[in-house]
Amino acid sequence: MIQFQNVSKHYENQTALRNITFSIDKGDMVFINGPSGSGKTTLLKLIYLAEKHDEGNISIAGFEVEKLKESSIPLLRRNIGFVFQDFRLLDNRNVFENVALSLMIRGVSEKDLKTQVYESLKIVNLRHKADSSPDALSGGEQQRVVIARAVVTEPTIILADEPTGNIDPDLSAGIIRIFKDINAKGTTILIATHNRDLFRNSGKRVLKLDNGNLVGDEKG
Repeated sequence: MIQFQNVSKHYENQTALRNITFSIDKGDMVFINGPSGSGKTTLLKLIYLAEKHDEGNISIAGFEVEKLKESSIPLLRRNIGFVFQDFRLLDNRNVFENVALSLMIRGVSEKDLKTQVYESLKIVNLRHKADSSPDALSGGEQQRVVIARAVVTEPTIILADEPTGNIDPDLSAGIIRIFKDINAKGTTILIATHNRDLFRNSGKRVLKLDNGNLVGDEKG
């Protein structure tokens, strides 16, 4: 599903990722762990093609990134849902509209759109908040809306960048449970986090980054 072979990424005089090699199978749930600046976000951006790697080979959902035309990038991204740390919800739209936006852009029929949005909100236990404004929600609820927005298009891959970074630690376990439920249905999930408590004793695979190097590949 995701393959990196000797991948490096440079920014001017800094190397963000150095000679990274790993593969992730379809349906896996993997944590990417490391301190701030270790390369976690850069790695996710390479998968989402928000950034281009400088060396090596990357394959995502059957697409060889090096051979991918610029016009085909949106097609690849349709396979991927992204959960941002800073939510990025639109304050001038309610919860339903925030989740529905990507479906509207794709021209999904109103009937199918409603079905998919309400199903996604049900997954994160926020069906009753569909008409609420994002600023009326708690931080934990806003993050769950972001997850609903990521899954509404039924992607094969979900990338989450520090998904518990801006919420109360007591709510973090609930967010991870939601990801595990989504993963149990076959979605491949990568979660970048500096918080080891999220995967401790989870039995899930953990890729450890430090200063742009892959320094560990083990179970949590």
